[in-house]
Amino acid sequence: MSVTLERRGPVLWVTVDRPHALNAIDLDVMTGLEGALARARSERDVRALVLTGAGDRAFISGGDLRAFAPLRSERDARGMAGRMKAILSGLERLDCWTIACVNGDAYGGGCETLLAFDQRVLSEPARLGFTQARFRLPPGWGGLTRLVEAVGRPTALRLLATEAIVPSDEALSLGLVDLVVPHDQLAHATQSLATSMARQDRDMIAALKLGALRARDLPRSASLDAELDTFALMWADDAHHERVDAFLQKKRT
Repeated sequence: MSVTLERRGPVLWVTVDRPHALNAIDLDVMTGLEGALARARSERDVRALVLTGAGDRAFISGGDLRAFAPLRSERDARGMAGRMKAILSGLERLDCWTIACVNGDAYGGGCETLLAFDQRVLSEPARLGFTQARFRLPPGWGGLTRLVEAVGRPTALRLLATEAIVPSDEALSLGLVDLVVPHDQLAHATQSLATSMARQDRDMIAALKLGALRARDLPRSASLDAELDTFALMWADDAHHERVDAFLQKKRT
């Protein structure tokens, strides 16, 4: 299997398992990622999904150029890239937390992939490179848009134009990742982060994630209105009142 799945409590670990190809994404990996999304959607006790790569050398080295070389037409390219774009959009909108556990170098499509996650934890020796222009291509999986959102337009254009290979400290300062840890602490740090974020149920997580997406995508007034609507809806839910009652009862004793 090109993608393996493992439950660790409320966390679903997803591993791209192609170390011989530096965990490059091919059609089999896409199928595995679609399966991981389906499992996370169906198992409602999953409250965080972690994506990592097998081995120590690479998180995801990009798209598998050898596998995709037979795709020659615009239609072929659109079909392949559109499928991966849909996978990353699905991860971005998944109603549980998503964390990229970046265990090694990420290039091209690997960087596009990690930008779709809620949190990104990077191994200290790892490097990131937006190297698509090396092959006379812009990003095609949504990575250009997400890169501009993450670092701003001027920095995004510089990273893409120069094909810069960014070390972990610079990746953190630019906002490409959220946490850098020593390599031998990566898995533990990621699991700890996922577990700490996974305290709430899926409806609560979905409300927070959808609110953040609205704040990014909608006009400000529409986002504020939607925030109020969600607040009022969840205020009226029995789960909210049960927690308030338990808190007040505890204060009385």
